[in-house]
Amino acid sequence: MKIAIGCDHGGFDLKQVIIPFLKEQSVDVVDVGTYSTESVDYPDYGLKVAEAVTGGKAERGIAICGTGVGICITVNKVPGIRGSLCTNEYMAELTRRHNDSNMLVLGGRVIGDELAKNIVKVWLNTPFEGGRHQRRLDKITAIEKKYSK
Repeated sequence: MKIAIGCDHGGFDLKQVIIPFLKEQSVDVVDVGTYSTESVDYPDYGLKVAEAVTGGKAERGIAICGTGVGICITVNKVPGIRGSLCTNEYMAELTRRHNDSNMLVLGGRVIGDELAKNIVKVWLNTPFEGGRHQRRLDKITAIEKKYSK
């Protein structure tokens, strides 16, 4: 699996923890930045991760900012992205099972490193259930198409 990962300055430290963890899980990583704690704007990096996923450079993405909220709003503006801000393993499991989430969003300043790694591991390894959940995803896609002009 190939994962694109990006962050703003508030997510940089957590990104530095997640990248080696992904590699330990035999995941190929596409790091789209930022590459320091110097202040940058989260929409720029959220967009880079989302476009890596929708453009086929990665199967899924991980986006990180201070709380996760701003970058989550950003990635979900890109048609085809289903980004989910997760603060625990249960959320990560259900967003894969029910929402077929293709982007995990984390808050670098609100969760610890070990919890973040656990969330990532669950999100990576949980399959989409399909069935009634596919019907709901189809409705989300219809909404995207309606408002993408």
